[in-house]
Amino acid sequence: MTPGPIPGVAAHLKILIVTDAWSPQVNGVVRTLETLAADLAALGHTVKVITPQGRLSMPLPTYPEIRLALFQKRSLKHEIAAFAPDAVHIATEGALGLTARRVCLEHGIAFSTAFHTRFAEYVHARFRFVPEALVWRWLRWFHRPATAIMVATNSLRADLQAHGFRNIRIWSRGVDVERFHPIDGARPDTADPVWLYVGRVAVEKNIEAFLRLDLPGTKLVVGDGPARAELSRQYPAVHFAGALRGEALARAYAGADVFVFPSRTDTFGLVMLEALASGLAVAAYPVEGPIDVVGGPEAAAVAALDNDLGKACMAALALKRANPEAPRAFALTRSWRACTLQFLRNIIVEPDQD
Repeated sequence: MTPGPIPGVAAHLKILIVTDAWSPQVNGVVRTLETLAADLAALGHTVKVITPQGRLSMPLPTYPEIRLALFQKRSLKHEIAAFAPDAVHIATEGALGLTARRVCLEHGIAFSTAFHTRFAEYVHARFRFVPEALVWRWLRWFHRPATAIMVATNSLRADLQAHGFRNIRIWSRGVDVERFHPIDGARPDTADPVWLYVGRVAVEKNIEAFLRLDLPGTKLVVGDGPARAELSRQYPAVHFAGALRGEALARAYAGADVFVFPSRTDTFGLVMLEALASGLAVAAYPVEGPIDVVGGPEAAAVAALDNDLGKACMAALALKRANPEAPRAFALTRSWRACTLQFLRNIIVEPDQD
């Protein structure tokens, strides 16, 4: 069935997305943009994604899997002019995002942006000498010209407004329930229960709060990052599987019992929805991200939030055992198509008149 027209949105748009986060990185931002591009195309729009792939780049200091594409102004200028987009979305604040911002401003091209991560807290976690206030000032400068700054939750919108941001629009996240689902025979040959973490293995993810817990069974970490080598030495009983994609990632989810989300700084946490779609209960802190995704009364049967992460884990395991079908049922209510329609409406809004 072909989707009908969306009120206020042209039947066919040429949409340019610029992102510094892309394959082979494995994270929520990459999966979000990959799914968005595919769903926009399914709706009949033409999408071009500008990424670091195939460009002169260097590894980000302390984070080598992230590539910084350098000296791209001339290339981006030609690519944008040749594509002649109806809408430009700058997804990240990295080297490509900065260059695209400059090109757009120089040529009077309107663009939207997104706030995917708590960049100020991330920078401060890695470089303690950099004041958070200074990073917030830079972020306000970066996003100020955008016709819309897209955020995943109302909590983040309120926080950005408190920091002086304007033109903020909600762009929520969904889950691919066809890709992530329970799989018979996915259980690993390890001690039960299986506790799973999926994401970057980095200091800002607070992953050690999970690794040092005294939990029965097996801890499994899926993902890569600058802290992986050191943490694997410190916690030899934990299985570090590295970065997984496709069927391997889906099976890793489906083989676990509880998904543990130790981050205190993520703005959403797409991995929680992927875990729920795979049949896992969720354990997390009661902070922004988990509160927005699984903090409501409708999630009481699928997630446990507690400032004591160990208690949250055991409570989540009890939820999983009491009602194993509930996590999947919850995830089925979070579709990607609704999120894509939000994005489309956001890229055509006029900026607030403040």
